[in-house]
Amino acid sequence: MSSHAFRVGGLSWRVRARGVAVTVGGLALLVLLMALNMRIGDLPMSLAEVLRATFDAGSDHHFVVMDLRLPRALTGALVGAALALAGAITQSIARNPLASPEILGVTTGASVAVVAGVVFTGSVHGGVSGLLASVGIPALALIGGLSGAAIVYALAWRRGLDGYRLVLVGIGVAAVFTNVKYWLMTVGDVNDTGQAMVWISGSLNGRGWEHVQPVGLALAVLIPLTLLGTRSLNALRFSDDTVTALGVPMNRSRALLVLAAVLLAAVATASAGPVAFVALAAPQIALRLIRCPHPPLLSSAIVGAGLTAGADLLARVVFAPVELPVGVVTAVLGAPYLIYLLVRIRRGST
Repeated sequence: MSSHAFRVGGLSWRVRARGVAVTVGGLALLVLLMALNMRIGDLPMSLAEVLRATFDAGSDHHFVVMDLRLPRALTGALVGAALALAGAITQSIARNPLASPEILGVTTGASVAVVAGVVFTGSVHGGVSGLLASVGIPALALIGGLSGAAIVYALAWRRGLDGYRLVLVGIGVAAVFTNVKYWLMTVGDVNDTGQAMVWISGSLNGRGWEHVQPVGLALAVLIPLTLLGTRSLNALRFSDDTVTALGVPMNRSRALLVLAAVLLAAVATASAGPVAFVALAAPQIALRLIRCPHPPLLSSAIVGAGLTAGADLLARVVFAPVELPVGVVTAVLGAPYLIYLLVRIRRGST
């Protein structure tokens, strides 16, 4: 399919017709998956009833849909979009399809901080955790994500940032954080660690508007900023010498884009826990759908939202009435995809 260039002032974007088709189709599929999700619950509904209850304040099911089911569906979609966008940025900067906030220690750093807060101040729901759940968890996740990224970045820096070294250091740091997280769970109260375990799995159960707002705000601010930084991101996919020759401030651009990815991943983790593999798989799926040489930002976000919404639907339907955490489903689906990527990279290198 053809592509068209758009210019606003000194900024320009090239839009692929195939990318527009994938984005529009992905949005339509996302709305359908969210609607199917909102049908499920103690009070089963048809799609027509869900639609009517969403827009008609006088409907008998308006409260159930707007206060209980829509926040969960929106949280899943927004979290998936934020993780996928963070993954697309990270993979572009690291020049490696295996790079993601999960592997780079961002989500595991956020997990350590939140589990420490849960273990030492109370469970995620109720008790002292009233303040922790509404204010403390996002703040702790943000601090943990920033700290994890800073540690990985500092250890991987050797007169520059090499993609494979970044991934290897990130895997090591993530392993350390994971063990610290589980150690914290062994020293905490059994009720608190039980709640923490659900959160660690990545769960959308019981999500309300207070979980939608932080990740929605983060996306509203950071999506336009990352799209404005597309030129710098495209340049950072080349070698450092090429980036310098293109006149792009390499270190500053890389730092700002990494910060955006960290913020997106940390806020998403705060809202739903560490939902596995979405940040890794969604950009690569979007790349193959659009057939472009690098992970597309906006399409990756749409694909990530659809993956999370679809995984949540499977988690609620496949083993009904037992409901699995959404992170369990994404991990089961993502592990074979990671193996596929490793095989492709190995074949390409040989």
